[in-house]
Amino acid sequence: MPVIRAENAPVFSLPGVAVVGLASPSRGSHETSVWRLKLRPGAPGAAHSVDREEIFIALAGRAVAHLGDEPHELGPGDTLIVPSGVLFSLSNPGPDVFEAVAVAPVGLQAKLPGGEFFSPPWTL
Repeated sequence: MPVIRAENAPVFSLPGVAVVGLASPSRGSHETSVWRLKLRPGAPGAAHSVDREEIFIALAGRAVAHLGDEPHELGPGDTLIVPSGVLFSLSNPGPDVFEAVAVAPVGLQAKLPGGEFFSPPWTL
């Protein structure tokens, strides 16, 4: 299936964030997963790490990414590269919705501090 229509893309809701699954194995992709996320104003970040590199391209609004203890402000057009194994969070302390597209290799696994690895559902 080379085209995923917007109306057929699954939506995943978490506190403060909505994720739209774009490309993944269940939608025909074999090597790359892609999703769009919206962080609501005031959304806190959930610290986690990933076992594969993850890339975010900011589309709208502003956010703060923490890689380890280092904060990085993101705005439209900015790209964030999250290395594997680094504790990471993305929050929206501002008044506007932050939107980004994220890309990672198929098979990406995430891990909350002290937890076990899991596959985010939008990557499957």
